[in-house]
Amino acid sequence: MEKVKVGIIGAGGLANSVHYPSLAEFSDVEISAICDLDANRLKSTAEKFKIEKTYSDYKKMIQEADLNAIYIIMPPHHLFDLAIHCLNSKLNVFIEKPPGVTAEQTRNMAITAEKNGCLSMVGFNRRFIPLLVEAKKLVLERSEMLQCVATFYKNSIGAGPYYAGAIDILTCDAVHAVDALRWMGGEPISVASHVRSIYAEYDNSFNALMRFENGGTGVLLTNWVVGKRVHTFEMHGKGISVFANGDDSAFIYTDNKEEPLVLKAREVAGSSESHKYYGFYQEDRHFIDCIKQGKMPDTNFADAFKTMELVNSIYRSQI
Repeated sequence: MEKVKVGIIGAGGLANSVHYPSLAEFSDVEISAICDLDANRLKSTAEKFKIEKTYSDYKKMIQEADLNAIYIIMPPHHLFDLAIHCLNSKLNVFIEKPPGVTAEQTRNMAITAEKNGCLSMVGFNRRFIPLLVEAKKLVLERSEMLQCVATFYKNSIGAGPYYAGAIDILTCDAVHAVDALRWMGGEPISVASHVRSIYAEYDNSFNALMRFENGGTGVLLTNWVVGKRVHTFEMHGKGISVFANGDDSAFIYTDNKEEPLVLKAREVAGSSESHKYYGFYQEDRHFIDCIKQGKMPDTNFADAFKTMELVNSIYRSQI
């Protein structure tokens, strides 16, 4: 197809900061219609990105607009019914993480997508950060992944649970680190974990050790009551070690050399715009390319179900 015609449900902050700008820049994409219940957000987004068709009813938008794919960018506890309706309307669907509030929701979205012959994708953008993609490539050129670590720290003291408790922190947000471990190390076959609630009435610290199918080791370290947001990754192979912060840089040590190879996130991405060096632009490009090629995206609903299953394993496998 010459142009992929996209509809977007949601005109909030995340959609406006990463997905609208990315899609608007693609010459082979037409944002044909958008939908939001907030009239002011809908109007301002449509004007900013020069979109003519606007709706407050997503079902009406699907009926009237000629669409190849739809983005659903909204809180996870509002997601499931919309995703199922869009899939049953034979539309290719992109959703943000997490893919619903439970693994069972994700599994049923995957089943519905397959039944209707739809392509699907979940926005696990860490897999698409150019800095991390390049670092992983350098490791795998030397050997299989021997060990990997994903850390995610935040200071959310007194903030309360996510969406007033509609979803837990591990499933909603720390899932980024969980999914990154699968991306780096492969499929886990055993897990041991320590989950805590610290200075809160809900769980906000999630730590796990896992063994991958290839014998490698994965480590998850997350805590929501520490100094500040820090989100880092380690990848280790034969004679190579990567210490990376996707927002900034990666230090790559090889063969006992004192001086590391330093890769800068903005330089690797070729852009200082955060949605480009932090993987959102690349994940959107991947989704569009897959639609044009008739190929299932890497982070499809069936694959996302495996990440949600790992989240469940972390809860079940506490020491």
